[in-house]
Amino acid sequence: MNASLPPAVMLAGVSKSYGERCILDDLSLTISAGERVALLGESGSGKSTLLNLIAGLEPVDAGRIEVAGTDVSRLDADGAARLRRHAIGFVFQAFHLLPHLNAVQNVAVPLLLSGERAASAQARSAALLTRVGLGARLDARPRELSGGEQQRVALARALINEPALVLADEPTGNLDPATAGQALALIAELVAASGAALLLVTHSEQAAAIAERRLRLGPYGLSEQ
Repeated sequence: MNASLPPAVMLAGVSKSYGERCILDDLSLTISAGERVALLGESGSGKSTLLNLIAGLEPVDAGRIEVAGTDVSRLDADGAARLRRHAIGFVFQAFHLLPHLNAVQNVAVPLLLSGERAASAQARSAALLTRVGLGARLDARPRELSGGEQQRVALARALINEPALVLADEPTGNLDPATAGQALALIAELVAASGAALLLVTHSEQAAAIAERRLRLGPYGLSEQ
Protein backbone atom coordinates (compact mmCIF):
# COMPACT_ATOMS: atom_id res chain seq x y z
CA MET A 1 0.00 0.00 0.00
CA ASN A 2 1.17 3.52 -0.79
CA ALA A 3 0.00 6.12 1.72
CA SER A 4 1.24 8.97 -0.51
CA LEU A 5 -1.38 8.20 -3.17
CA PRO A 6 -5.11 8.88 -2.92
CA PRO A 7 -7.26 5.86 -2.06
CA ALA A 8 -7.85 3.53 -4.97
CA VAL A 9 -11.55 3.53 -4.01
CA MET A 10 -13.53 5.69 -1.64
CA LEU A 11 -17.30 5.29 -1.16
CA ALA A 12 -19.27 7.64 1.07
CA GLY A 13 -22.96 7.06 1.79
CA VAL A 14 -23.60 5.17 -1.45
CA SER A 15 -27.13 3.93 -2.08
CA LYS A 16 -28.65 2.12 -5.05
CA SER A 17 -32.16 0.81 -5.67
CA TYR A 18 -33.97 -0.83 -8.56
CA GLY A 19 -37.59 0.17 -8.33
CA GLU A 20 -38.77 -0.64 -4.81
CA ARG A 21 -35.82 -2.92 -4.10
CA CYS A 22 -32.92 -1.38 -2.20
CA ILE A 23 -29.67 -3.07 -3.19
CA LEU A 24 -27.13 -0.89 -1.37
CA ASP A 25 -27.98 1.46 1.48
CA ASP A 26 -25.65 4.18 2.81
CA LEU A 27 -22.51 2.17 2.03
CA SER A 28 -19.07 3.54 2.89
CA LEU A 29 -15.72 1.93 2.08
CA THR A 30 -12.09 2.92 1.55
CA ILE A 31 -9.53 0.78 -0.28
CA SER A 32 -6.00 2.10 -0.10
CA ALA A 33 -3.70 2.30 -3.11
CA GLY A 34 -2.18 -1.13 -3.65
CA GLU A 35 -4.48 -2.91 -1.18
CA ARG A 36 -6.08 -6.28 -2.01
CA VAL A 37 -9.66 -6.66 -0.77
CA ALA A 38 -12.03 -9.62 -1.18
CA LEU A 39 -15.77 -8.99 -1.14
CA LEU A 40 -17.95 -11.95 -0.25
CA GLY A 41 -21.72 -12.27 0.00
CA GLU A 42 -24.75 -14.24 -1.09
CA SER A 43 -26.09 -14.06 -4.63
CA GLY A 44 -28.23 -10.95 -4.97
CA SER A 45 -26.49 -9.11 -2.14
CA GLY A 46 -25.29 -6.37 -4.49
CA LYS A 47 -21.64 -7.31 -5.06
CA SER A 48 -21.71 -6.99 -8.84
CA THR A 49 -23.85 -3.86 -8.60
CA LEU A 50 -21.18 -2.33 -6.39
CA LEU A 51 -18.49 -3.05 -9.02
CA ASN A 52 -20.66 -1.46 -11.70
CA LEU A 53 -21.12 1.67 -9.59
CA ILE A 54 -17.40 1.95 -8.88
CA ALA A 55 -16.65 1.61 -12.60
CA GLY A 56 -19.20 4.27 -13.52
CA LEU A 57 -21.28 1.79 -15.50
CA GLU A 58 -24.34 2.69 -13.44
CA PRO A 59 -25.18 5.90 -11.55
CA VAL A 60 -25.51 6.02 -7.78
CA ASP A 61 -28.83 7.12 -6.30
CA ALA A 62 -27.08 8.87 -3.44
CA GLY A 63 -23.57 9.30 -2.08
CA ARG A 64 -20.15 9.69 -3.70
CA ILE A 65 -17.60 7.34 -5.25
CA GLU A 66 -13.99 8.27 -5.96
CA VAL A 67 -11.48 6.18 -7.90
CA ALA A 68 -7.86 7.27 -7.59
CA GLY A 69 -9.02 10.75 -6.58
CA THR A 70 -11.62 11.19 -9.34
CA ASP A 71 -15.27 11.59 -8.35
CA VAL A 72 -16.94 8.94 -10.51
CA SER A 73 -20.42 9.94 -9.41
CA ARG A 74 -20.01 13.36 -11.11
CA LEU A 75 -18.76 12.09 -14.47
CA ASP A 76 -20.87 11.89 -17.61
CA ALA A 77 -20.78 8.75 -19.76
CA ASP A 78 -17.74 9.90 -21.77
CA GLY A 79 -15.84 10.88 -18.65
CA ALA A 80 -16.58 7.54 -16.99
CA ALA A 81 -15.39 5.71 -20.12
CA ARG A 82 -12.12 7.66 -20.07
CA LEU A 83 -11.62 6.82 -16.39
CA ARG A 84 -12.20 3.13 -17.07
CA ARG A 85 -9.65 3.15 -19.90
CA HIS A 86 -6.93 4.77 -17.81
CA ALA A 87 -7.54 3.83 -14.17
CA ILE A 88 -9.54 0.58 -14.00
CA GLY A 89 -8.85 -2.95 -15.18
CA PHE A 90 -11.53 -5.67 -15.30
CA VAL A 91 -11.30 -9.44 -14.89
CA PHE A 92 -14.55 -11.38 -15.36
CA GLN A 93 -15.73 -14.94 -14.79
CA ALA A 94 -16.67 -15.28 -18.47
CA PHE A 95 -13.36 -13.72 -19.66
CA HIS A 96 -15.12 -11.54 -22.31
CA LEU A 97 -12.34 -11.92 -24.85
CA LEU A 98 -13.12 -10.80 -28.40
CA PRO A 99 -13.41 -14.05 -30.40
CA HIS A 100 -12.18 -12.64 -33.72
CA LEU A 101 -8.93 -11.31 -32.20
CA ASN A 102 -5.89 -13.32 -31.17
CA ALA A 103 -4.37 -13.17 -27.69
CA VAL A 104 -2.00 -10.27 -28.30
CA GLN A 105 -4.69 -8.27 -30.10
CA ASN A 106 -7.14 -8.79 -27.22
CA VAL A 107 -4.61 -7.50 -24.70
CA ALA A 108 -3.77 -4.52 -26.92
CA VAL A 109 -7.37 -3.26 -27.11
CA PRO A 110 -7.19 -0.94 -24.03
CA LEU A 111 -3.95 0.60 -25.31
CA LEU A 112 -5.41 1.24 -28.74
CA LEU A 113 -8.52 2.81 -27.22
CA SER A 114 -6.21 5.11 -25.25
CA GLY A 115 -4.52 6.27 -28.45
CA GLU A 116 -1.31 4.24 -28.38
CA ARG A 117 0.15 3.30 -31.75
CA ALA A 118 -0.53 -0.24 -32.92
CA ALA A 119 3.11 -1.34 -33.07
CA SER A 120 3.82 -0.16 -29.53
CA ALA A 121 0.55 -1.61 -28.21
CA GLN A 122 1.26 -5.01 -29.73
CA ALA A 123 4.84 -5.07 -28.45
CA ARG A 124 3.77 -4.22 -24.89
CA SER A 125 0.97 -6.78 -25.05
CA ALA A 126 3.28 -9.52 -26.31
CA ALA A 127 5.74 -8.78 -23.49
CA LEU A 128 3.04 -9.03 -20.82
CA LEU A 129 1.61 -12.24 -22.30
CA THR A 130 5.10 -13.71 -22.29
CA ARG A 131 5.37 -12.77 -18.62
CA VAL A 132 2.19 -14.72 -17.83
CA GLY A 133 3.48 -17.78 -19.66
CA LEU A 134 1.75 -17.36 -23.01
CA GLY A 135 4.68 -16.31 -25.15
CA ALA A 136 4.05 -19.26 -27.46
CA ARG A 137 0.32 -18.52 -27.77
CA LEU A 138 0.33 -14.91 -28.95
CA ASP A 139 -1.45 -15.70 -32.22
CA ALA A 140 -4.06 -18.05 -30.72
CA ARG A 141 -7.69 -17.01 -30.75
CA PRO A 142 -9.85 -17.51 -27.63
CA ARG A 143 -11.46 -20.73 -28.96
CA GLU A 144 -7.97 -22.23 -29.29
CA LEU A 145 -7.06 -21.50 -25.66
CA SER A 146 -7.93 -23.44 -22.50
CA GLY A 147 -9.95 -21.77 -19.76
CA GLY A 148 -6.83 -21.08 -17.74
CA GLU A 149 -5.08 -19.59 -20.76
CA GLN A 150 -8.09 -17.39 -21.53
CA GLN A 151 -8.04 -16.11 -17.96
CA ARG A 152 -4.34 -15.24 -18.31
CA VAL A 153 -5.14 -13.24 -21.44
CA ALA A 154 -7.97 -11.49 -19.58
CA LEU A 155 -5.65 -10.68 -16.68
CA ALA A 156 -2.99 -9.29 -19.02
CA ARG A 157 -5.64 -7.13 -20.70
CA ALA A 158 -6.78 -5.83 -17.29
CA LEU A 159 -3.24 -4.81 -16.33
CA ILE A 160 -1.83 -3.57 -19.65
CA ASN A 161 -2.80 0.07 -19.00
CA GLU A 162 -1.21 -0.01 -15.51
CA PRO A 163 -4.51 0.83 -13.76
CA ALA A 164 -4.81 2.09 -10.21
CA LEU A 165 -7.60 -0.41 -9.57
CA VAL A 166 -8.43 -3.92 -10.76
CA LEU A 167 -12.04 -5.08 -10.39
CA ALA A 168 -12.38 -8.88 -10.49
CA ASP A 169 -15.86 -10.43 -10.58
CA GLU A 170 -15.68 -14.18 -9.78
CA PRO A 171 -12.52 -14.42 -11.91
CA THR A 172 -12.03 -18.17 -11.34
CA GLY A 173 -15.69 -19.24 -11.38
CA ASN A 174 -15.31 -21.06 -14.72
CA LEU A 175 -12.07 -22.85 -13.82
CA ASP A 176 -11.41 -26.20 -12.15
CA PRO A 177 -9.86 -26.01 -8.64
CA ALA A 178 -6.28 -26.68 -9.76
CA THR A 179 -6.40 -24.16 -12.60
CA ALA A 180 -8.19 -21.68 -10.33
CA GLY A 181 -5.38 -21.92 -7.80
CA GLN A 182 -2.79 -21.17 -10.48
CA ALA A 183 -4.84 -18.24 -11.79
CA LEU A 184 -5.28 -16.79 -8.31
CA ALA A 185 -1.57 -16.98 -7.58
CA LEU A 186 -0.88 -15.18 -10.86
CA ILE A 187 -3.48 -12.49 -10.11
CA ALA A 188 -1.95 -11.86 -6.69
CA GLU A 189 1.58 -11.76 -8.11
CA LEU A 190 0.87 -9.43 -11.03
CA VAL A 191 -1.43 -7.06 -9.14
CA ALA A 192 1.15 -6.71 -6.36
CA ALA A 193 3.95 -6.11 -8.87
CA SER A 194 1.90 -3.47 -10.70
CA GLY A 195 1.03 -1.54 -7.53
CA ALA A 196 -2.68 -1.67 -8.38
CA ALA A 197 -5.37 -2.16 -5.79
CA LEU A 198 -7.63 -5.19 -6.18
CA LEU A 199 -11.31 -5.53 -5.35
CA LEU A 200 -12.18 -9.19 -5.80
CA VAL A 201 -15.84 -10.28 -5.73
CA THR A 202 -16.10 -14.00 -5.01
CA HIS A 203 -18.03 -16.82 -3.39
CA SER A 204 -14.80 -18.79 -3.04
CA GLU A 205 -12.81 -18.96 0.18
CA GLN A 206 -9.86 -20.09 -1.96
CA ALA A 207 -10.06 -16.89 -3.99
CA ALA A 208 -10.59 -14.67 -0.95
CA ALA A 209 -7.38 -16.02 0.57
CA ILE A 210 -5.25 -13.88 -1.78
CA ALA A 211 -6.67 -10.70 -0.23
CA GLU A 212 -5.21 -8.74 2.66
CA ARG A 213 -8.70 -7.76 3.84
CA ARG A 214 -11.99 -9.62 3.60
CA LEU A 215 -15.40 -7.95 3.65
CA ARG A 216 -18.89 -9.43 3.57
CA LEU A 217 -21.80 -7.62 1.96
CA GLY A 218 -25.14 -8.49 3.52
CA PRO A 219 -28.52 -7.00 4.34
CA TYR A 220 -26.96 -4.79 7.00
CA GLY A 221 -24.15 -3.47 4.82
CA LEU A 222 -20.44 -4.28 4.91
CA SER A 223 -18.74 -6.16 7.71
CA GLU A 224 -15.11 -7.14 8.21
CA GLN A 225 -14.32 -10.86 8.18
